[in-house]
Amino acid sequence: MASSFYPEKARVPPAVQTPAPPITKFKIGLCQLKVSADKEKNILHARTAVEKAAEKGAKLVVLPEIWNSPYSNDSFPVYAEDIDAGFDASPSTAMLSDPNINWEIHLFDIDIPGKITFKESMTLTAGETPTTVDTEVGRIGIGICYDIRFQELAMLYAARGAQLICYPGAFNMTTGPLHWELLQKSRAVDNQLYVATCSPARDAAAGYVAWGHSTLVGPFGEILATTEHDEAILISEIDYSQIELRRTNLPLEKQRRGDLYQLVDVQRLDSE
Repeated sequence: MASSFYPEKARVPPAVQTPAPPITKFKIGLCQLKVSADKEKNILHARTAVEKAAEKGAKLVVLPEIWNSPYSNDSFPVYAEDIDAGFDASPSTAMLSDPNINWEIHLFDIDIPGKITFKESMTLTAGETPTTVDTEVGRIGIGICYDIRFQELAMLYAARGAQLICYPGAFNMTTGPLHWELLQKSRAVDNQLYVATCSPARDAAAGYVAWGHSTLVGPFGEILATTEHDEAILISEIDYSQIELRRTNLPLEKQRRGDLYQLVDVQRLDSE
């Protein structure tokens, strides 16, 4: 029986059955880049990395979180761009040509005495809409860094038919060693899909030191490719047939107890 708080129509149904994308087996490029205080240099560096990844056969390329600016609250307003004002006012998106811009939903506020204190909410505003993008290489869910900690968002993307979730992120030297790989594996194995992460390269002299370790995880929680903390262009293969195989081997979706617990897709509920 449905709860009065969560009516039957609010229950997230099994994953949306989307048509097979034109490409179901392809190479992905994760560009772990060092970021400087020189914005023009950062943009050129990212462009070069994208071109190199494409030359190596990547059909999808992921850049790090905040690849055009130092990671600091002081830098965010200075390096920010007015996307709606056109390419002259937004050189980063101009370089990317036809970007899909997605804002972080969960803001990273952390305070571990003696370790790290950082509050994105001081300068950033959270996004309001979970974002999936339909591409020739499938339906991709988008999260940014801290979003990876929230399993509900990944579940929602899986229910909406995503085959891959990309998390550009910059975990730090405190949470990175403990949680970065763990969270990637968790989101992948919980939802039986691919998870790709891309971090900035580590700069020990920066105010915020990134952990690095950009990674691709398969739908059974297996690490398919990863790197250390230096600059790297990581190329690995995604094969969506593995999703169907794993979901057949271990049919979690069919075994969920919707009579006991439910995830509400508020956007879907409001549209009905």
